[in-house]
Amino acid sequence: MDTNQEIALTQMRKSVEKLGSSTESYGEKTLMRFLIARSMNPEKAAKMFCQWKKWRAEMVPLGYITDSEVADELAAEKIYLQGLSKNGHPVVMVKSNKHFPSKDQVQFKKFVVHLLDKTIASSFNGRETGNEKLIGVVDLQHITYNNADLRGLITGFQFLQAYYPERLAACYLLHMPQFFVTVWKFVCRFLDKATQEKVRIVTSEEQMQEFIREVGEDVLPEEYGGRAKLVLLQNVTVNY
Repeated sequence: MDTNQEIALTQMRKSVEKLGSSTESYGEKTLMRFLIARSMNPEKAAKMFCQWKKWRAEMVPLGYITDSEVADELAAEKIYLQGLSKNGHPVVMVKSNKHFPSKDQVQFKKFVVHLLDKTIASSFNGRETGNEKLIGVVDLQHITYNNADLRGLITGFQFLQAYYPERLAACYLLHMPQFFVTVWKFVCRFLDKATQEKVRIVTSEEQMQEFIREVGEDVLPEEYGGRAKLVLLQNVTVNY
C-alpha cells in the first residue's frame, strides 16, 4: 500500500467516526474497496461504508440469509456455484431460461444477497480477507420474453454497485438473443461506468474461447467447453 492510499484510509476512518459509526473490526482491504469505488475520495467512501453497514444490519441481521428464507427462488434451480477460476475467483452461473420475475420482491432481494454472500464465502477457507471478487456467468440461451426480468437485473446490479463494491471481477453474458439487446441497453442506464466495463458480451467463437481460457476448463461445465459438472447453489456448503 502506497503513502497516498494510507493517507486516504486514515481520512476515511476519521470521516466514518464523524458520521457516528466505526471501522473497528474492518481491515484495510475491505475499506479499500469502498475507496476505490468512490475514486479514492475519503468522505464519499465513508458515506458509502456507513450506508452499507446500516443496510447489512437491516437486511442481514444474522450475517447471512438462510436457505429457508429464499426457498421459492432456490426451487427454480437456476443458480450454480462452480468453484474457483484460474485467478482464484468463485464462478457463479445463472441459467436465465429458468428464471421468471418474482412476485415476492422482498424474497428476491434476499435471494440476491444470499447468492452473492454465498459465492464470496466459497472463495475462502476460514477468514475473509475483504477483497475477494467473483465472476458471474449469465447464460441467456433459450430465454423468452417471459424470462426477461428488467427489474431483477437492475436490482442485482444495483446491489453489486451499492453494497458489494469492487466484488465483481467480470460478468459474462452468453448466447444473447437479438430481442435482449434492447433490454440490456435499458439496464445499462442504471450501471456505472466501472460496472459496464466489467461486463463482457460473448458473441463470437473467438470470444468464447477467450472466456473458456480466462475462467478455466476445470470449473466450467461441459456444455460451456469445460470439464466440470453443474453444481447447484444449494448443494454447496460454505462457512460464513
